[in-house]
Amino acid sequence: MAHYNGPKARINRRLGAQIYENTGVLKATGKRNTPPGMARARGRKSVYGESLAEKQKIKYYYGISERQLRKLYSTSKRQKGNTGDNLKVLCERRLDNVIRRAGLCRTRPQARQGIAHHHFLVNGRPTDVASFMVRPGDVISVRKNEKLQEMYKLIWAEIGTPSDLGWMTVNGEELSITVTSLPLPEDFTAPVDKIGLVIEFLAR
Repeated sequence: MAHYNGPKARINRRLGAQIYENTGVLKATGKRNTPPGMARARGRKSVYGESLAEKQKIKYYYGISERQLRKLYSTSKRQKGNTGDNLKVLCERRLDNVIRRAGLCRTRPQARQGIAHHHFLVNGRPTDVASFMVRPGDVISVRKNEKLQEMYKLIWAEIGTPSDLGWMTVNGEELSITVTSLPLPEDFTAPVDKIGLVIEFLAR
């Protein structure tokens, strides 16, 4: 799951949501309103099927494995407050997600690839861990390499940083991201409508 390389439009159609953001994938998704391999319209899902689909959305959207998701669930359960809200915040704090949300990469898989190749520094140190949990005060920057700087500046100029991203600041000229606070549950961007179903599923 963490390294899914299959047809991404198929996943979007199966789950009925825009999990993968590539332009070509979104176009392919819009061609049909039925799950892949089926000629008839979607039937009503059982509670188990709906819970499974919601869980799968998180896994594919953030590119995490079942083991990673259950580890995040265990962490969120030990924290104070609502477990579902805690899980949302943990997902958003992943380094690959932060880089994507800041507009330095087009997709999360692209961000993970850049991290794996040491394109990014965290507080001045290289890291190849896409699941690294950022904290307030952390500074993520692109390594000082002419080709890398040029490539990521072009990407940022094309995408830009969302104006409603209140928990980090982005310097497009310096290609740096400063995490100013922890994200809120409302900052959760995965197309999951019922996080409670995911928690119930993982609690079994």
